[in-house]
Amino acid sequence: MGEAPVFFVDNLQDELSNGFVLKSKGLETSTDVGDRTFVIGGANNDSASSIGVQIYEKSTGKWVIPTVLGTKPKPCKGHSAILLNEDRIMIIIRGSTQDDCIWFLEVDTKYVKEQKKVLGTEVVAWSKGVRGDAEKPIVISGPSGVGKGTLINMLMKEFPSMFGFSVSHTTRAPRNMEKNGVHYHFTERSVMEKDIKDGKFLEFASVHGNLYGTSLEAVEAVADSGKRCILDIDVQGARSVKASSLDAIFIFICPPSMKDLEERLRARGTETEEQVQKRLRNAEAEIEQGKSSGIFDHILYNDNLEECYENLKKLLGLDGSAPTNHKSSPKGIDLPLNHSVSKIDNKILINCETPELGNASKNLIVLDVSSLKGGAPGRTRGLNVYAIDSFSDGLNGIHKLS
Repeated sequence: MGEAPVFFVDNLQDELSNGFVLKSKGLETSTDVGDRTFVIGGANNDSASSIGVQIYEKSTGKWVIPTVLGTKPKPCKGHSAILLNEDRIMIIIRGSTQDDCIWFLEVDTKYVKEQKKVLGTEVVAWSKGVRGDAEKPIVISGPSGVGKGTLINMLMKEFPSMFGFSVSHTTRAPRNMEKNGVHYHFTERSVMEKDIKDGKFLEFASVHGNLYGTSLEAVEAVADSGKRCILDIDVQGARSVKASSLDAIFIFICPPSMKDLEERLRARGTETEEQVQKRLRNAEAEIEQGKSSGIFDHILYNDNLEECYENLKKLLGLDGSAPTNHKSSPKGIDLPLNHSVSKIDNKILINCETPELGNASKNLIVLDVSSLKGGAPGRTRGLNVYAIDSFSDGLNGIHKLS
């Protein structure tokens, strides 16, 4: 913390009169949110600037360096910034790659407020912006031996381009033939514990002294590839996911009876009597929770594998009775280094120019932010992006729609 130079504070006040962000100095931008000013950017060199964050508290005249959560944007050649809904700042990276140009700095969202309480300090969080929506992930739970693994394998075999598994994290050492990033994300315990504390894991558990868990990033990576993520986790894990920010479909697979489940477990011939009895005790508790906890949206009884599979497909709209809305991974947008930004209601207007071609080259990129979903510590999805060739005609059209 420290006292802010008077001339700099005056500049901030003058430049923020229009409600969104203007340059303050160099490659920094500054944004007023209530009685605080967020300065985004940092020291720059000939090619790029790091994306740091500082907060100026107007009431005290002091600077605060917040704890920054999430993966932040790469160093860039400049950016624009616009305040959205008083709780996040949209960052538009200049001259960036197609899939890396829209970011959100969350300053007062639910996630940020929760992390402030946990960490006891000022917090901001980065979230990458993604065009379009992703299909809801599918959480499938059920007791050991109920056949959920078989059902998932049937889905993956019939629809290989539609579904994908998230890769779990673990602190245990790799076993023979296991590959990092394929079978598990192998990590250090201190790293995973910090990520858990920072809210980056949907669910986790300690098994035989090692941590296992599903990160939100692992689920988002499946969605980024254009596939729908399937999570095969126990009831306790499903409870954690339900309490998280992830919007998912929760399905519990139930045996027709405990007697039937016992017969299936014994038919495996791979476990001792003690192990069978332990699995049965655990299964009884899981079934009770699965039916009565309110976690699960659907309960399927696997008394006949083929019938259960058809019912599962019907729940997911894959039985042919309704059109399948499979969404491929959307492409990014091209943003030139030279552009200006403005805002009308829930639409961000990016005016792009090619100086050597004059005014005739002007066009307008419109970012519709009215349907944003998700957010830190994962992606912010729901961006609708379209381009208009004529700046004046497009602007008139947007005024009419607003």
